[in-house]
Amino acid sequence: MAGTDEDAVAAENDALFVLTAVLLTPAQFPSVLGDDYPEACAALGLAPLADGYGLVLGQDGDGARWTVVIDDVSLVAVAIASWDCGMEYDLSPDERTVVAALPGWPLAVAVAAPGVPAPHDPEPDAGDGPVLTPPDTSTWGPAQRRLGADEIALRWALWRERIDDSAFAPVNRPAGADGPVSSDGSAASDGSDGAPSAKGSGDGATGSGDRTDGAGRSDGKDSGAASPGHTGIRRVLAEARAYVDSPPPLGRVRSAFAPGEARTLRADGPGWSMVARTDDIAFVLLDEEPGEVLPVGRGPELPGLLEALDKLAVRPS
Repeated sequence: MAGTDEDAVAAENDALFVLTAVLLTPAQFPSVLGDDYPEACAALGLAPLADGYGLVLGQDGDGARWTVVIDDVSLVAVAIASWDCGMEYDLSPDERTVVAALPGWPLAVAVAAPGVPAPHDPEPDAGDGPVLTPPDTSTWGPAQRRLGADEIALRWALWRERIDDSAFAPVNRPAGADGPVSSDGSAASDGSDGAPSAKGSGDGATGSGDRTDGAGRSDGKDSGAASPGHTGIRRVLAEARAYVDSPPPLGRVRSAFAPGEARTLRADGPGWSMVARTDDIAFVLLDEEPGEVLPVGRGPELPGLLEALDKLAVRPS
C-alpha cells in the first residue's frame, strides 16, 4: 500500500540532517567532556566500551538537535578524514549500528542544516535522558583548562616559539626554597641570581607564562610576576609519575603523532592538564591558575617521565 502524505512528512521529520561527527574512543574523545575516556562516556550516559563510539550530531526535520551514538567507529573515522581533506562524504549510519539517539548536543556546533528551523532543543520528553548541552566555557574551570590543552597540542609550534630556551638557567638551590621548580622537583631560580622570574619550571626558570582564554587562545600578554604556581607543577609531575606505577583510567594519558620520531603526549588529572613532546618540553595548565600556560623545561628527569608515560599511553589505531 502506498504511503500517505502524513507518512512522508513523519519520515522527513525523523530524518537526521548530519552536521558533524566526532570520535569517542579511549585514544580520541572530546576532552572538554572529561579528563579520561570513562568520564567522557559518563557525561553522555554511555558505558565505556573498549572499541568506543562515533557521535553523529545533526538536526531533525523540525530543527531539533540530536546526537546519534553508533558503534561503527570506522565509519565515523572515514567521514572525519574525508571532511578534513575537503572531500564530500555522505555519513549515513545503518540503523543496526545505532546505540542511542540522545536529545541535544554535548558540544557546540557553529553550523545549521539548511531548509529547517534554527537549531533548538527537542521537546523535554523526547529521547532518552536529559537534553545534552555543551559544557559551560564562560568561566575558567576544568572544561576551559582542557580546551586550552587541546589548543596547545594542536598549535605546538606556535606555543613553543614563545619560549626562549636561554631562559632555562640551571641553579643549585635546595629543594623547598621559594620559586619555581625543576622537572625533578628541586627549586629553580627566582631571578635573584640574574635568571628571569618564572611561572613555569625546568632545568631553571622560564619566562612568565602566557595567558589563555576559555577556548585556549593566548592573549599574547605576559602574566607578570611569579606566583605560587610552582607548587601546582610539583603536584602535577608527582601525579604523572604515579601513573607509571599505577595506570590511570583509560584515556588519561594519550599519545599522538608528532614530527620526526617524537610523540605528542597529553596527560590529564584532577585539576590539571599537561601537553608535551617526547623530545622537548611540556606545558601545564591548572584549574587554580586561571588562563595560565606554565612551561616545564626538560631538566634531568622530564625526558624519562615522558618516555614512561608514552609507553602506557593509548594511541589512535
